[in-house]
Amino acid sequence: MLYLTRKVGDSVVIDDNIEVTVVEVRGKTVKLGFTFPEDVQVLRRELYDRIQEENRSAAVSEDLIRHLGTVGSSDKAASEKKSDSNED
Repeated sequence: MLYLTRKVGDSVVIDDNIEVTVVEVRGKTVKLGFTFPEDVQVLRRELYDRIQEENRSAAVSEDLIRHLGTVGSSDKAASEKKSDSNED
């Protein structure tokens, strides 16, 4: 991790197209300003973490749904096979 010391009004530039400026310092709180292209997504860490967790949960749910569909298909196939053998 890179650590920088900046004063109010100072900026850092990332990849030639993202600028982060120290706007205000009040006690233990720092207000930052960001200038970045429209196609770049900037999120607070807690929001980013929540989105990642929801994505992981959704992926697990999709796997479970796929698995349940497979189980249902197996049950149906077994039932049809049993039904076919009863006709004999």
